[in-house]
Amino acid sequence: MSPLQAEFLRKAPGVKHVERDMKIQKLTTHTPQFLGLPTGVWPTGGGFDRAGEDVVIGFVDSGIYPQHPSFSAHKTDPYGPVPHYKGKCEMDPVTRRSFCNGKIVGAQHFAKAAIAAGAFNPDVDFASPLDGDGHGSHTAAIAAGNNGIPVRMHGHEFGKASGMAPRARIAVYKVLYRLFGGYVSDVVAAIDQAVQDGVDILNLSVGPNSPPTATRTTFLNPFDAALLSAVKAGVFVAQAAGNGGPFPKTLVSFSPWITTVAAGVDDRRYKNHLVLGNGKLLPGLGVSPATHENKSFSLISAADALLGSSATKYSALDCQRPELLNKRKIQGKILLCGYSFNYISGTASIKKVSETARSLGAAGFIVAVENSYPGTKFDPVPVSMPGILITDVSRTKDLIDYYNSSTIRDWAGRATTFQATAAIADGLAPTLYNSAPQVALFSSRGPDVKDFSFQDADVLKPDILAPGNLIWAAWAPNGTDEANYAGEGFAMVSGTSMAAPHIAGIAALIKQKNPKWSPSAIKSALMTTSNTLDKGSHPLRAQQYSTSEIMTLTRATPFDYGSGAVNPKAALDPGLVLDATHQDYITFLCSIPDVEHSEVSNITGSTCSSSSKVQQRPYDLNIPSITISQLRGTQTVKRTVTSVAAEAETYTIMTRMSPEIALEVSPPALTVLPGASREITATLTARSVTGTYSFGEITMKGDRGHLVRIPVVAMGFK
Repeated sequence: MSPLQAEFLRKAPGVKHVERDMKIQKLTTHTPQFLGLPTGVWPTGGGFDRAGEDVVIGFVDSGIYPQHPSFSAHKTDPYGPVPHYKGKCEMDPVTRRSFCNGKIVGAQHFAKAAIAAGAFNPDVDFASPLDGDGHGSHTAAIAAGNNGIPVRMHGHEFGKASGMAPRARIAVYKVLYRLFGGYVSDVVAAIDQAVQDGVDILNLSVGPNSPPTATRTTFLNPFDAALLSAVKAGVFVAQAAGNGGPFPKTLVSFSPWITTVAAGVDDRRYKNHLVLGNGKLLPGLGVSPATHENKSFSLISAADALLGSSATKYSALDCQRPELLNKRKIQGKILLCGYSFNYISGTASIKKVSETARSLGAAGFIVAVENSYPGTKFDPVPVSMPGILITDVSRTKDLIDYYNSSTIRDWAGRATTFQATAAIADGLAPTLYNSAPQVALFSSRGPDVKDFSFQDADVLKPDILAPGNLIWAAWAPNGTDEANYAGEGFAMVSGTSMAAPHIAGIAALIKQKNPKWSPSAIKSALMTTSNTLDKGSHPLRAQQYSTSEIMTLTRATPFDYGSGAVNPKAALDPGLVLDATHQDYITFLCSIPDVEHSEVSNITGSTCSSSSKVQQRPYDLNIPSITISQLRGTQTVKRTVTSVAAEAETYTIMTRMSPEIALEVSPPALTVLPGASREITATLTARSVTGTYSFGEITMKGDRGHLVRIPVVAMGFK
């Protein structure tokens, strides 16, 4: 509609709020073991075959591929009905079969905004819950895919896949389409429908492209406002933090009622190397078999195998078009290809190089990166033949220098004899490291912002770190999201999109054990029990850029990982939780400076109280973190803890803080009876003005073994 029509509509009776629609973007075999689920968590819920039983997780994503074994309904142990879930199941317009099977309990698609915007093409985008992208099937499998599904590709098995809560049910709300992404209003419609249908958990691996411009605060954007209604209805929400890292203030998930998930790199890495004929070893990425019998083969560059001069019209050097290269010359040799911008734009892929090399009879292939492209994320790609990607520009130079010095050319520069040789090592077996988890380079970082001018908010974001790098999970064979996995049943991909469903699945396990807990209690259990040390007992580190755009590791802060890396076993038994009600969230919104109370009531349907008891400051909200973006002099902050333990426990309270800020907590110790609540008071005093944030934490150590951690973040001003 036109701006004038929007203005008329804004004044019409029954209209709460009018906002311009905007686009949204998308933001596993090993992670259950890495997180300790099979031994530490699933047995407490009745084993993997009962983990997540009768909990429904809603996925607002790109749909699902229902025929995948990760989503099949077991004939031996069938799923019964879920009485509290009332969602509907669309029929596949082609096969006329329902998308639901007992494991999948709801499947709907939302495209009214996309159709109105003229972006929707039913021939390409599938007017059904069918996943035409791959992303939705991947996220659903990470959270709730069946246990023990073998991940097979190119004749090799990469372990067995399992969701975090393998017995949980899946409800699909498709809002993302393969060509254009999606629109916020379709997402809001999907969230509303999911809540009405009765989902227990919502996973959003999608987010807005930027903070909203129409509302005075990020917390009232249509996404977050719809999710506030979901939380009010008792639904726990996990949302991807965004993939704008490692730069600060890049989050696309803002509000304290949402659990915002950052992406970690787990302890499994796929590494490989190339052995040159001159004895040099070049490290690279390649999930591939070794060259035949580990022998060396002659190298030939694509530039020296071009057919005729017409090939120069095309970008033949990235080896995407076999018809441009001379099969007779390449047969039995290792084909050396270049890495062009086409790989970044998505028009070239490692999978296609592998197909080209195979069709030309090559013994293997090398893709070498000659120029660094800032911000490029190189992931290893599983291929069926020996292949490797050399990502380090200096190692590529070693390779090319060796090739050129070993290749004999005639007077016209044409290669006549190829004397350079190489062998590609076996890259199929992963290596496990203790320096995990780390915060992934791409994971969006805090601080959180409260408005479009990027003013700092008094809310810590992200909330928690979960695995999000190189995650194996189900894929839609017709998925177009990743060219390297076209036509495959599984994919190994990275993003905070993969981290969020880890938390959604673990939240389902907590919900199964504690069905009466509120979303904020589940969020608190996850946050207060998380780890700030890696598997080697060192402080967590974050991948960062150095000044020269090279990746380095720095000590991570709460703006990288929130409260820390998720610890599912501890989260099932947190001892204490910090709970917040819907009214507490409304009071929080009303306490934000410059936010008009009429805007809060228009969007949320709840009014701001004028009573003197109203909390006056956003950081008074009872969440398991304390963030004061402008600490002037001394401030006191209260937090209420509630016991969810079976017996009374006495907690000793300790603090740790950077020297620029003094942090004291009273009382120094307290005893909490089961079901009872106690209040603690934190006093923060700015000792010096640094213009940077200081980090610390409040630790409550119980005499029955519970440990509760609350991160504290503040910037001091005199």
